[in-house]
Amino acid sequence: MRNFIKVMAFSLLTIAAFAGYSNFGIPLINPAPPPEEEQLDLETMTMDRFVAIGERIFNGKGTCTLCHSAVGGRAPLLDTVATIANERLADERYEGEADTGEAYLFESMVDPSAYVVAGFGKTGTNDTKSPMPDIAGGSIGMSDAEIKAVIAYLQNLAGTEVTVEIPAGGGADASEESESKGGQAAAAEPVILADPEALISKHACGACHKVADQSGALGPDLTRVGAGRDETYLRRAILDPNADIAEGFQPNLMPGNYGEQLYAKELEVLVAYLAGLK
Repeated sequence: MRNFIKVMAFSLLTIAAFAGYSNFGIPLINPAPPPEEEQLDLETMTMDRFVAIGERIFNGKGTCTLCHSAVGGRAPLLDTVATIANERLADERYEGEADTGEAYLFESMVDPSAYVVAGFGKTGTNDTKSPMPDIAGGSIGMSDAEIKAVIAYLQNLAGTEVTVEIPAGGGADASEESESKGGQAAAAEPVILADPEALISKHACGACHKVADQSGALGPDLTRVGAGRDETYLRRAILDPNADIAEGFQPNLMPGNYGEQLYAKELEVLVAYLAGLK
């Protein structure tokens, strides 16, 4: 009986210590809210606001800066793309159907393989296939109005004439963002996701990785990652992607701020899912 009491006391102390560490010892992850989707009230839209919305989509929902940035060099920089669009149309490697610079920019987002900038194609395709997904579908799912807003932003960024016409209509097909009386975007109530595939979609993991139903090719194939990597490795790979670099890939390719974007529970859901891919 005495041994039983000792075992029970030890068990209770262990549980209490674990609970205390879980609640107070592990740093709290307070992620920034996901990028807000834009209210496209096209009936009263001004071009300046349309361009500003395009910039926010470019840096937010569109996940463009994930690849089109100076870090890692995974995709071409886009600060002058509007000025060289016509040059690309005249390139003998161009296989699309656009006939204007604006049309080229639109096509480059929905059919990226129509023209692949030299050195940025999928490995083994001789720059004939782009690793970039169609941003109108998949995990990004941008509407035509949102794509045109990004084009307007890119044209403005390059200092060229903004030729995009603001789409007619009330923007029923566009994503929405509620606004407060002061004109500021109302903060979305944070939602903790328990579905790993929803997390993969939300954070656009499939833009770079082959995982779930996504077919990205810029990062390691994760379809069977759990066969060779345990949860500790996977957790570290998400929170500190430069800690271990997969063979054949360069450092600084994966953003290092997922620890700020994921709730602790979401992180563990994602880690457990990836560990189970065998």
